[in-house]
Amino acid sequence: MPRMTSIDRVTFGELADGTGIEKWTLTNANGMSVSVLTWGATIQSALVPDRDGRLANVTLGFADLAGYTDPAYLAGNPFFGSTVGRYANRIGGGSFTLDGETFKLSQNEGQVTLHGGSHGFDQRVWTAEQVEDGVRMSYTSADGEQGFPGTLEASVTFTLDERNTLRLDYAATTDRPTVVALTNHAYWNLSGEGSGTAAGHLLRIDAGHYTPVDATLIPTGVIEEVAGTPFDFREFHAIGERVRDEHPQLGIGRGYDHNYVLDAGEGLRTAAVVRDPASGREMTIETTEPGLQFYSGNFLDGKLRGGSGRTYRQGDAFALETQHFPDSPNQPDFPSTVLRPGETYVSTTTHVFTTFA
Repeated sequence: MPRMTSIDRVTFGELADGTGIEKWTLTNANGMSVSVLTWGATIQSALVPDRDGRLANVTLGFADLAGYTDPAYLAGNPFFGSTVGRYANRIGGGSFTLDGETFKLSQNEGQVTLHGGSHGFDQRVWTAEQVEDGVRMSYTSADGEQGFPGTLEASVTFTLDERNTLRLDYAATTDRPTVVALTNHAYWNLSGEGSGTAAGHLLRIDAGHYTPVDATLIPTGVIEEVAGTPFDFREFHAIGERVRDEHPQLGIGRGYDHNYVLDAGEGLRTAAVVRDPASGREMTIETTEPGLQFYSGNFLDGKLRGGSGRTYRQGDAFALETQHFPDSPNQPDFPSTVLRPGETYVSTTTHVFTTFA
């Protein structure tokens, strides 16, 4: 098959110490393009055609590096488009025990470790190399970084094909037993970044169960059925349709911020489908992961202004993060996230963009 994706690299800015940050842009024959930064292996933009062929950026982000490094942004870090790790999502108590040894981690959400700690993979400089139809970002996390054991060699490969499929392939190895869970924290609004609320987007999640959380958003360890609750997205529902229902779990997270236990299946399988009636854009997410975090943008508060120049308010975008379950290192009944020397962590997620009438 002939190569269909063009690849462009430019300088996106410099950190305070003079380190240059690159932006790699992948563009296919349909005009769809995705830009990825070496700062945090971050998806900075995704230009996708609507039902009339008009392109719009459908993910939240900033037009320059200053937006991502601004202390005001990092104070309430929303992780716009970032590759998060070493452990995506939350670890309760900011610690875990592995092989009889307890590891204390960086705590950045009260006593909880969120997305790898106060200086996780989202705030690291990744190295980039061109691959067929894409770019591979790599990062070496030192033994003890943010409290995690083992030197971790991590990579994520971003590719774009002529079917408007953005594919993310993750890999990692370690020289010491550790835990690892990687994902991307893109926020989506299929009407366009900065266009207003995403409450009218229609969402389907292929999951009959979810993991309820306690007051600190840590799973209780129970796996509950979604049937008869506002968490049931097995058929399409508008994101905002039931977000204010009187359900205690919605109160804890100020909306949806929960892990879904995806229906069983082998290999790459559909996790979720989102449709935007306004633009006709549709996004199908496929993954090899067992879980999916649905976050309805509850903590966007209007203080951040994105690449469009418009502010981001509550519910203006949503995240669908493919993942292992939160707090798995402390939950023996959850799928294991332990990685040992000689093993390779692998994970794949795709975002397939199409349109409907």
